[in-house]
Amino acid sequence: MPNAIFFYRIARWFYLKKVPLIPSLFQLLIFLAYNSKVPPTADIGQGTFLICKGIATVIIDGAKIGTGCRIGIGVRIIGKGPYKNVPHIGNQVLMGAGSVIVGPVIIGDNVIIAPNAVVTKSVPAGAIVGGVPARIIGRTDQLDYDILANQA
Repeated sequence: MPNAIFFYRIARWFYLKKVPLIPSLFQLLIFLAYNSKVPPTADIGQGTFLICKGIATVIIDGAKIGTGCRIGIGVRIIGKGPYKNVPHIGNQVLMGAGSVIVGPVIIGDNVIIAPNAVVTKSVPAGAIVGGVPARIIGRTDQLDYDILANQA
């Protein structure tokens, strides 16, 4: 079975073309197959991928997610009220399993959100955040990718 993002892309296309009912049917399919909510009203950039096919992922209506993001299993992207006060997530963001992004926060580009972190405040670009509530625990520009590659 394809990733939930595949069905989201189809639903989004019909939503943008203002075709009634079909986007809702695809959203129902995503819910039944993956126990997830990935609404066609959310703006998810190209190359963004739902890890583990998007199982148990919840994205609020109207959320904005950049390109090349990785969304872990059980991630919750929620806000306050539909279409307003929703999270805006930058490009190349990695959201660990079980992380929660709440409210009208802005997540910068190249951010890593640790598993089970609860983000309640905006995060600058290049930060690594973790904890409940999430706080900056490092910077992505300080990672030594050569060491990480040799450990794999």
